[in-house]
This record gives sequence, structure tokens and C-alpha cells, in this order.
Amino acid sequence: MNVLAVDIGGTHVKILATGQKEPRRFPSGPELTPKDMVAGVKKLAQGWKYDAVSIGYPGPVIHGRVVSDPHNLGKGWVAFDFGKEFGKLDFLVHSVAFAPREELTGQFVNTTRKGFATALDVSAYSLIAVTRAAAPLMTDGGSVVTLTYLGSERVVPHYNVMGVAKAALESSVRYLAHDLGPKNIRVNAISAGPIRTLAARGVAGISKMVDHHREFAPLRHATEQSECGDTALFLLSSLGRGITGEVIYVDGGYHILGSLLSTE
Repeated sequence: MNVLAVDIGGTHVKILATGQKEPRRFPSGPELTPKDMVAGVKKLAQGWKYDAVSIGYPGPVIHGRVVSDPHNLGKGWVAFDFGKEFGKLDFLVHSVAFAPREELTGQFVNTTRKGFATALDVSAYSLIAVTRAAAPLMTDGGSVVTLTYLGSERVVPHYNVMGVAKAALESSVRYLAHDLGPKNIRVNAISAGPIRTLAARGVAGISKMVDHHREFAPLRHATEQSECGDTALFLLSSLGRGITGEVIYVDGGYHILGSLLSTE
């Protein structure tokens, strides 16, 4: 499956298709309307072959419709029908998680009610909301993939409320898989090892976690983003057509360990 990825930013709209090495872009800005965006994308993607379109939109979407215009773009995004303009939806990648920074330090017992609600809403309920919105567009079946972490089932220092949120996310994967299976829509999660990303910097000690993982994981290397991307591609494509409701670990085997004592 060839995918056209569209990233709608405040200064540029960037696109990249499967098999292409260099992204293409055109200016966005406060005058850009959704119709302008669609026209620009189609013009810029001429000559590229793609079977599906993946759009990164800078704002909330409910029931398949944008609910607020971005501050840095033009008007007309609310209720714009992306499905009608680009056709059916084949897959959805959910990569959203957040907890207030102060909730990711100290002890879990000090988690605030507000911080707990925020983490669960953004990190877990958002999967339910976007999947509900995407399902009607998956007229020929589809695949949903989300990202989780081992802190959902084991205690990881400073991960705190995010561990609880990821546990709720994984449970949601199973319930969504059950509900949507009859429509041939699969729902799975990838549990990646620690990676030094911008989002991960909010977790205290992330660098030490990566070094520890490299030392003790059976494959003896830190988890790479490309490994997660390859697994997502597998789950989203027809190669993963028989898998749903699962958490696939991409952590070099770290999750199988019962002891962290080196035998070397």
C-alpha cells in the first residue's frame, strides 16, 4: 500500500508519499482554507502513486469533522468533509499522549485529580473518539494503530499517571477491536521501548532509561523509530489482516526479562 502523508502546519503544508525520498511543500498561513489545501496537495502530488491519504491536522476532530478552526490557518475548516474530498479511509495512526509535567516527577501517590483526568482524557479517551470518527469512513475495512509503553503493566519510575493512562489505552484497544471486528476494522497497539523523542523528554531520566534498555534488552540495542515504523506498516497493511486487539512489543525483547542481572 502506498500512502500519501499530509502534514498541515502553520507555515507550510508538507507531503510525502511511500517510496519518495524528499517531501514536497507549499505555503500555508492565515489565508489557507481547506479547499486550498486539498487543491494544493493534489497539484503537488501529481506523478506520485498512492492508495491512501494520511492527514495530520492541527486541531480537534469529532465524528469525522473538524470542530474548530486553527488559529494559524484560514476559515472554513469546521465540518469540512475530508473523506468526501480524498475518498475512503484505510487506516488511522493514533499517536497522542499527554500528562502535566509535574505529574511525571515524584511519587504516583501524589497524582492530582486534575492531572489524572487530563492524562486519561488525552492519552486514552482520544483513541475512542478518533476511532469512532474514522470508522464510518472505513467502508472497506481498515486498521487502527496506537502507541503504548511497558509502563502500562510494570512500574517505571517517574512514568506515574501515564502508566495508568497507557493501561486504559490498551484495554480500549481490546474493546474497540471487539466492537469493530465485524466491520473488518482491526485495532492494535505497538509497545515501543524508550526512545529519545521530544515528547519523551517530559519523563525524568529518559536518557538513563535508553542506556539501561541498550544494556539489558536481549537484542542489546536501543529501540529505533524505524523499527516502530516498520511494525506499524505491517499492522496497517494486509500483511497484518489476521491480527486485532493485540499489543505488539517493539523493544528488543526487554519485556520478557524477569531479572536485570547481566550474565556476561
